[in-house]
Amino acid sequence: MTAHRLATHPIHLGLGATAVPQPAFTGMAWYGDYTARHAADGTEGRLVSAYDFTESWDSWEMHPAGDEVVFLMRGEVVLHQECADGTTAAVRLVAGEYGVIPPGAWHTMDLVTPEASALFITAGLGTEHRPR
Repeated sequence: MTAHRLATHPIHLGLGATAVPQPAFTGMAWYGDYTARHAADGTEGRLVSAYDFTESWDSWEMHPAGDEVVFLMRGEVVLHQECADGTTAAVRLVAGEYGVIPPGAWHTMDLVTPEASALFITAGLGTEHRPR
């Protein structure tokens, strides 16, 4: 067994109840490599990651393969989403709360406090990004 920091080395939860530590996160291109590494798990695979934020997001993202859980560990944020049917929603999260973003919903996040930390459980297959 080896210790890892989730903020630098996300983990993949895969078929057969496997938990596979991932290489160090290096930026947006990392996600394409992650998808290639775990494509065989299809829509059942989940990426678990954690990030610290000092700024609101400058982009939107969307996960077509499944729900995403956003658990706020520190700070306060507002999650915004745009669903495929055109409806929009915003939810304010404080530390200890989580939100569930449905498949296909574009979403972004604004910080209410100067800093925030969140844990994400993501169905990452087919994830898309667009500028905000």
